[in-house]
Amino acid sequence: MSSPATSKASDCFRLKGSMFTLSMIELIHYSAIEFSNQLSRTVNQAPRFFQQMPVVISLEHLADDSTPDFKEIIEICRSLKVNPVGIRGGSDAMVENAFTAGLPSMGSVTPSPSPQRAQTSSPQPAAVEPSLVPARIIDRPVRSGQQIYARNTSLIVLAPVSAGAELLADGDIHVYAPLRGRALAGINGNTQARIFCNALEAELLSIAGQYKLSEDLQHSELWKQSVQAMLEDESKLQLSPLSLS
Repeated sequence: MSSPATSKASDCFRLKGSMFTLSMIELIHYSAIEFSNQLSRTVNQAPRFFQQMPVVISLEHLADDSTPDFKEIIEICRSLKVNPVGIRGGSDAMVENAFTAGLPSMGSVTPSPSPQRAQTSSPQPAAVEPSLVPARIIDRPVRSGQQIYARNTSLIVLAPVSAGAELLADGDIHVYAPLRGRALAGINGNTQARIFCNALEAELLSIAGQYKLSEDLQHSELWKQSVQAMLEDESKLQLSPLSLS
């Protein structure tokens, strides 16, 4: 009989928790032709960015009686080098059909209790003011392939961010140097988050899931300028000049 040390040494894998940022395709309604055409237009804006990108198919805006063809969705996505890895939301029937097609459920957003229900519920103790989480500060260059995440706080970078690098934050992102990689602020859904940088050369800017790609950014008069990015009406990413004087 092998010893515990021998058995452990022969294990072929270790299970570890991790965090990944996944883009979502939110289906409003489903038509194979419309879906294929729109996804093709989107991918053609930045083919290298979407190459083998893992995505989650969100069904939360679909009517419960909708019947999307998940095998068809997978085929369309993969024909455009996009890789669907699961679904979010949807009726029980959708979840079952998606799983049969090879897309597991990744849960759904838990709705907030209605005001009426909140009024009739038993009294709750006063909420405790959350403690301040200091911003994460990076004072060295962020190289291609690196990913830096500021959980439950903002991220401040005092050095250049190379193309291929990725900045993630639940709060704001500040880059006091050229930003050539990707910056994703408010990744927990914080629509009030902002992105600041003193030289916009980014591959992607995203706030709470709303994003602009390099192709869009380069056509802006603010390309290579000091800018701030924020959401307008919590749904449209807007750029504006940032004065550092």
